[in-house]
Amino acid sequence: MKPTKANSSASPYKNSVRPFSSIVLDGPDRAPSRAMLYPVGFKEEDFKKPLIGIVSTWSMVTPCNAHIDKLALEAEAGTNKGGGKAIIFNTITISDGISMGSEGMKYSLVSREVIADSIETVAGCQGMDGLVAIGGCDKNMPACLMAIARLNRPSVFVYGGTILPGCITGDPRKLDVVSVFEAVGAHANKKIGDDELKKIEQCAIPGPGSCGGMYTANTMASAIEALGMSLPNSSAQNAISKAKKEDCQRAGAAVVDMIKKNIRPSDILTRKAFENSITVVIALGGSTNAVLHLLAMADAAGVKLHLDDFTKIGKRVPVIADLKPSGKYLMSELVAIGGIQPMMKMLLDAGLLHGDCLTVTGKTMAENLADVKPYPAFQKIIQPIAQPIKKDSHLVILYGNLAPGGAVAKISGKEGLHFEGKAKVFNSEELAMQSILKGGIVKGDIVVIRYEGPKGGPGMREMLGPTSAIMGKGLGKEVALITDGRFSGGTHGFVAGHITPEASVGGPLALVKNGDKIVIDAESRQITLQISAKEMAVRRKAWKPMKPRYTRGVLAKYAHLVTSASLGAVTDSNLKLS
Repeated sequence: MKPTKANSSASPYKNSVRPFSSIVLDGPDRAPSRAMLYPVGFKEEDFKKPLIGIVSTWSMVTPCNAHIDKLALEAEAGTNKGGGKAIIFNTITISDGISMGSEGMKYSLVSREVIADSIETVAGCQGMDGLVAIGGCDKNMPACLMAIARLNRPSVFVYGGTILPGCITGDPRKLDVVSVFEAVGAHANKKIGDDELKKIEQCAIPGPGSCGGMYTANTMASAIEALGMSLPNSSAQNAISKAKKEDCQRAGAAVVDMIKKNIRPSDILTRKAFENSITVVIALGGSTNAVLHLLAMADAAGVKLHLDDFTKIGKRVPVIADLKPSGKYLMSELVAIGGIQPMMKMLLDAGLLHGDCLTVTGKTMAENLADVKPYPAFQKIIQPIAQPIKKDSHLVILYGNLAPGGAVAKISGKEGLHFEGKAKVFNSEELAMQSILKGGIVKGDIVVIRYEGPKGGPGMREMLGPTSAIMGKGLGKEVALITDGRFSGGTHGFVAGHITPEASVGGPLALVKNGDKIVIDAESRQITLQISAKEMAVRRKAWKPMKPRYTRGVLAKYAHLVTSASLGAVTDSNLKLS
């Protein structure tokens, strides 16, 4: 479905506040449709109001989404009070944190497509005039935006909010889920015992909300706010808070207002808006997954975005947020000093944001930020632009004979900017993890994990287990890891993922052998396999593809349809008609 500009003369719905629900619900012949809605709480007068779908990603699968059923009720109340009629419906969610390192993690990125399809299906079928989508985990958030972009109906995204830090009595550390993954490595290295591992396991995650650092969920929440698709500061609120409830209520009213003003996602999701989003992700030191998801969201919106755009913007935008995983602070601490709005005002004043972009408030980005107060003087989380943590982006797009289609590295600068070592090759994450925990990886190694790409995995698993185990063993600055899979937002260390073409389609990663020298250079943006072109050709001729790991079900369908990671790993681009 190609989005059309809402305010163009081509829009057939210019003067209607019920363009879709009226088709489904109006007239004597639609009496059966109305009859079905009386039992779910409709009154006669409700059929004259815009029909707003409240997309709830609630489930008890994960703490990230365990509270969203209550937030959906707040959004419903705000919608109804604002003059609309809300209907709550659910979509699925999965837990990366639980499935990480297992075969189940292959469903993670796949779920993004399933969720987007399911939201589009319900809203399209039921004739909804607008949407409030509430997401709380890193796949359902971009999925909500992908569905919103496809449908192109007035919509607001609401972030479910960040979790509070965990703690152990008498221990000053502020814990989160990454603390547990790194404790596994420390335990394997005999740095901590069984009792301490159990304490960390039981105390790290104290309640509802998304993972607490600038990991993928908080990164994507910030990215979506920077796009203009969330209300101001929606990305920086604690999951359990009065502010988050009020955010949901305001979102419901905002969608009704957007319908009246005829503001659609295609008016907001412009090229400039995506540039703003990339800028904010870089300034925050956000997750590599933002590259994958922003490419997918732009594709759904019909906006041309390329890997190289991250390089172009990254050359002029510094990292100024000292947030985990590579920094010191948690998202809840950023919430306490004002969230991302003061930082965005700093970026705008420095000429790094497009202030003329429209947002879901009906105002421009500059208008939204006009009265935002600066951070308190005592804070140390957000640094001045003139004194950045890193002068340019930590998201480094690499090319070279090992990644002719591109790769994404996360280089904070703390690991150094150059790494060369000898390959230790593994054809799955599990095999690599076993070797790391048993001491098979030593200083100077480059761990190569392949056949984990979108098609090969399938599903492009995150490598938080191996990278955390490397950190837990104290090898974070002495070992690199590269993969055609991807990384959790909680990953840090010298890592490069999204290597394309992936191994399963015969990309150069499939040709690497144990002991091969590999050079990763963040300054020249090159990742190079140090063998001759002649040797590469010999290996390519001898290479044979692996048999598909799945031949039935959703993973097989995904593997058949999915595009390269460099295109966002989406499943509908190949279906578009010219």
